[in-house]
Amino acid sequence: MSSAGGQARLYSLDALRGLTVAAMVLVNNPGSWSHIYAPLRHAAWHGWTFTDTIFPAFLFIAGVSMAISTARSLAADPARHRLLLRLWQRGSIIMLIGLTINLVPTFELATLRWPGVLQRIGLCIVIAAPMVLWSSWRGLLGWTLVLLTAYSGLMLGVAVPGADGVVSTGSLDAGRDTGAFIDRWLMSGHLWAQAKTWDPEGLLSTLPAAATLLLGVIAGRFMLVATMDSRRILLLAAAGATLIVFGLLLDAYFMPINKSLWTPSYAVFMAGGTAIALAACYQLADGAGALRRWTRAALLPFVMFGVNALAIFALSGLIGRLLGTVKVVADAGQQVTVKTWLFGELSRLPLAAVNASLLYAVLFVLCMFAVAWVLWRRQIILKV
Repeated sequence: MSSAGGQARLYSLDALRGLTVAAMVLVNNPGSWSHIYAPLRHAAWHGWTFTDTIFPAFLFIAGVSMAISTARSLAADPARHRLLLRLWQRGSIIMLIGLTINLVPTFELATLRWPGVLQRIGLCIVIAAPMVLWSSWRGLLGWTLVLLTAYSGLMLGVAVPGADGVVSTGSLDAGRDTGAFIDRWLMSGHLWAQAKTWDPEGLLSTLPAAATLLLGVIAGRFMLVATMDSRRILLLAAAGATLIVFGLLLDAYFMPINKSLWTPSYAVFMAGGTAIALAACYQLADGAGALRRWTRAALLPFVMFGVNALAIFALSGLIGRLLGTVKVVADAGQQVTVKTWLFGELSRLPLAAVNASLLYAVLFVLCMFAVAWVLWRRQIILKV
């Protein structure tokens, strides 16, 4: 395939999307949260690990896909207002799926966590949709700057009380920032259970997350306007490198890289890394190089994940919650969750606890791959 604007699916895009989903499933489902290799943990606060690259990569890729899908939709029906309603509907359904998964298995509305990964994806689509439909790439770049500037102004320039009641301006400490205050104000009792006073998918940090998606849309527009030859692939990679440098400068002199806050440095830095990954993947899988055939064969499992990415991720979240709550009777007669029992069985193997935990996660990913393979074989693509 020589052009991103063709009707065929982009193999590289499906593969990279699938890779991010497989990685999300892996890091979200260790056998034990007490036994995890450092790269498979989120950074404690400022800074980043491999795990912190996954979600922004998925949002950036969602932006690329949004650029391609909206172009095709407008070619078939140029009525932007109708497409806007469809995009808003899609975003709302994704948010509803996320909320439904959070309800399982207790269905306790009083303690339901409102934010979440799927909720953030859906809300980013809702926020970005009108910008995408009525803006040129320069306009989208402007909107990206508006979102990042508005977020930064609220985070650094507004005095708010922290969870301890102490008022401060510009604090980036956990539970003391403006975003945490807004979340406690609007969603008290419905935040991430491990923190209670803040949420990593909170409302305010959705603004820079939407900026990540818009940067992906800009990349998608770039891939649509002309044949993606080697020169344009290099330009995409160079743009990614520029974003990385800009992100590092923001990290050093403005706001540190922080996934939980989704700071501008984090949004820009991660978008740059994903752009480079997309350029490399496109060159290898969709370009005219000699390695195309072998690359496609190697990436096929991830393509199977990628064509049903949201469905596989949602299913993994549902199964993960059920395994962590449904109980069985263990050997000693006590009741333990299915997950605890399974991890206990794996722990009988001659493995260190951290390796048994990783093995559990890998087996979980393989189970999700089995679902993806069945859908692929039956040519089923589940869309929202």
